[in-house]
Amino acid sequence: MKTLVLADNQDVTCIGIETVWQLHGFGAGKGLRVFSEKELSEALLENRDAVVVLDYTLFDCTAEQLFVLKERFSGIHFILFSDSLSEDFVRRMVCGREGFSVLLKDSSLEEIKACFAAALEGRLFVCEKVSSWLYAKEKVKEEVLPLTSTEKEILRAMALGKSTKEIASERFLSVYTVMTHRKNIFRKLCVNNAHEAIRYALRAGLVGIVEYYI
Repeated sequence: MKTLVLADNQDVTCIGIETVWQLHGFGAGKGLRVFSEKELSEALLENRDAVVVLDYTLFDCTAEQLFVLKERFSGIHFILFSDSLSEDFVRRMVCGREGFSVLLKDSSLEEIKACFAAALEGRLFVCEKVSSWLYAKEKVKEEVLPLTSTEKEILRAMALGKSTKEIASERFLSVYTVMTHRKNIFRKLCVNNAHEAIRYALRAGLVGIVEYYI
């Protein structure tokens, strides 16, 4: 079974998480507690496929350090477990990345169990509360999008990480035609590059955060 690593400075939280982990059959034995990024790194050296429950707002660790740890220990799955996390931070951690899930401390027992199950399988999990405000906050109504149906489909394909050649092949179009559509999309959305256009696709709901590639 995978080791549970607790990177949280609150005793009551760690005891609660540990209890759920054990009682519902996700793992046996106590979780391994760490109190610094150095201790976390050392723990992962010995447990390269652990599930790490980390309170980002309390634990002394940056997003960049987490990315480095994930790159070093690809088998690790991080559950970012906190009272509150900003929209920008959540998007940065889960958009196009594997190995990071998001759970709030007021999440239900069922959500916590579902998150643990997903983490053991290496799947992304974002709790319902975060998902709802993340999608709704900047959602743009479909009817006001100044794009044709073809342009919307191409923009969605771009957001899913597909290249111009791949899009052209899938839609039986020439590369030149797809490039023309891309230019029209940039012009209509008043953006300068694919990254800006893709952010629009995310806000408009053309592609979900779980699907987002870049």
